[in-house]
Amino acid sequence: MAMACHGGTDWIDLSTGINRQPYPLPPVLAAAWTDLPTRAAMAGLLAAGRSAYRTSAAITAVAGAQAAIQLIPRLATPGRARILQPTYNEHAAALAACGWTVEPVTTLGALAGADLAVVVNPNNPDGQTFAPAALLSVAASVGRLVVDESFADARPQASLASSIGGGHSILVLRSFGKFYGLAGVRLGFVIGPEGDICRLEDMSGPWPVSGAAIAIGRQALGDTDWRDATIARLRVDAERLDGLAAATGWSLVGGTELFRLYDTPSAPNAQSLLARRQIWSRRFPYSDRWLRLGLPGSAMEWDRLDQALGD
Repeated sequence: MAMACHGGTDWIDLSTGINRQPYPLPPVLAAAWTDLPTRAAMAGLLAAGRSAYRTSAAITAVAGAQAAIQLIPRLATPGRARILQPTYNEHAAALAACGWTVEPVTTLGALAGADLAVVVNPNNPDGQTFAPAALLSVAASVGRLVVDESFADARPQASLASSIGGGHSILVLRSFGKFYGLAGVRLGFVIGPEGDICRLEDMSGPWPVSGAAIAIGRQALGDTDWRDATIARLRVDAERLDGLAAATGWSLVGGTELFRLYDTPSAPNAQSLLARRQIWSRRFPYSDRWLRLGLPGSAMEWDRLDQALGD
């Protein structure tokens, strides 16, 4: 869409919140491409996921968090779903497509009484983050709580993954592609009660992710040195981006270590300003002032963004 509207081919896509300094791809054995994944390989990936996400609960791999978003509505007879808004709109779309009555709410307390409740934590696009204790309180008041932790890698203290149990029906979604910068691998995880996880595995089929995704994911999830260094870098880069935005006259609404949300005088004008330098950003239909930017991934990208904001 950006190229169709503005022309050019050398675009920097800062609209997604995907890490633009990805995990370095390891060598992948030929068998990962030619053979179907083995149970042993999948078990190794799930063990790496449990360790990385600090959980002992049941876990399954899916073809990206989006796959889980589309499967979860099928776990129960459609009823009343409540979603903490504003947030990622695919949750509402998937639930509605399966016959659920979807009600947007603006406070955690308003989720109470829902058959299924959804909280994105940290939230997309404003980065609002709730402590595990607050989410456990919500879980006690709803039929099933879905917590989308697609942007939680840099905030492990906010994750509910280690708190699953105690009789509550909680499903935690994790995205591999965003933090590790490898969205094309199409890998994600769902953590939750064993019964729910078994049903999701049945719905996903015997080979839900590729052999290459298993090999890459297993190594990346176990690379704690890379993870820790990346979290530290992203925090510094987020502050750098906030400084550039502030110098332009934009104010910070919120965000995560992978994207920032700014209040601008005019989001359409701000997006056009960046597009003239072939930098794409994210606008939202419910606000004519909010603009979301991912973090640049190289010195060249930072220079172009700096020049664009100085125009």
